[in-house]
Amino acid sequence: MGEADIGILGTGSYLPAREVTNAEVAARTGTTEEWIESRTQILGRRYAAEDEATSDLAVRAAAAALEQAGLTPGQIDYLIVSTSTPDSPQPPTAYHVQRGLGAFGAACLDVNVVCSGFVYALSLARALVAQRPGSHALVIGADLYSRSLDFSDRRTAVLLGDGAGAAVVGEVRPGLGFLDFELGSRGDAHHLIRVEAGGSRRPASAATVEEGAHFFRMEGRGVRDFVMAELPAFLDKLCVRSGVAMAEIDHFVPHQPNGVMLSRLVEECGLGRARTHRTLERYGNTGSASVAVTLDAAHRQGRIHDGDLVLLAGFGGGMSLGAGLIRWGAAA
Repeated sequence: MGEADIGILGTGSYLPAREVTNAEVAARTGTTEEWIESRTQILGRRYAAEDEATSDLAVRAAAAALEQAGLTPGQIDYLIVSTSTPDSPQPPTAYHVQRGLGAFGAACLDVNVVCSGFVYALSLARALVAQRPGSHALVIGADLYSRSLDFSDRRTAVLLGDGAGAAVVGEVRPGLGFLDFELGSRGDAHHLIRVEAGGSRRPASAATVEEGAHFFRMEGRGVRDFVMAELPAFLDKLCVRSGVAMAEIDHFVPHQPNGVMLSRLVEECGLGRARTHRTLERYGNTGSASVAVTLDAAHRQGRIHDGDLVLLAGFGGGMSLGAGLIRWGAAA
């Protein structure tokens, strides 16, 4: 079986029940609803309940994907969770998800490539399934950012929300599935998105908490400039290698960082013909979950059809870039 015969069998997502309006965030950040909407196009986001952790969101999304794929947790061979907001430093969040699902036959691991992580995890899942015909992988992107936001920093606090999305990966009909992936990393730009304390270099302490070093930090202008400069050529490289012209792509499912930036990216990448799918207006930037949540929304709304060309693109902390081309279609 060739690599192109491995694809997505089902998708799922979960967004916490609590809806957080721009009015609420504006009051906490000392800005206005108009300021938030004009600069981000975000209208709302979801925050997890006090008793919800990242793994809880992931379990709900994974269960929805399994149900759509017609599989049970016991049929999963690999369980990969992409997150930069784990339940705890150890064990991997994937182990909590395994326990929550009862998927005890699966080998579990986490990946942390921030907002590109779901695409990275899909690429890994494809390779794992290819080496064991008949196997299945469950890939989940989940992040819970609401607990690491500094509401005195309006530039970042207005953007982020909580959520999880999932996909089941396995064999699909001949000629469908993943065509190729492109993955890229730029550690020299790591300072653009970061959480400075809580690891081995700067362990958590009373001093780091007082300093606010455990909060999520982002240099928005630098991130925008990096993505605008790097992503168009990055996506073009993937398409050239896959023998696909940009004009042939039917659906673009990108990371959801900021609506204004996303509109510019579509133009710069030459993707005006494709249907760009967006969920940021309702959910904001959900980190590693954003591509997965948006893909699930498009799939469940019946917007993607068998044979359609779908381009996924993640980009963010690291800095990292990840893209994948799919000829959409599942098993017979």
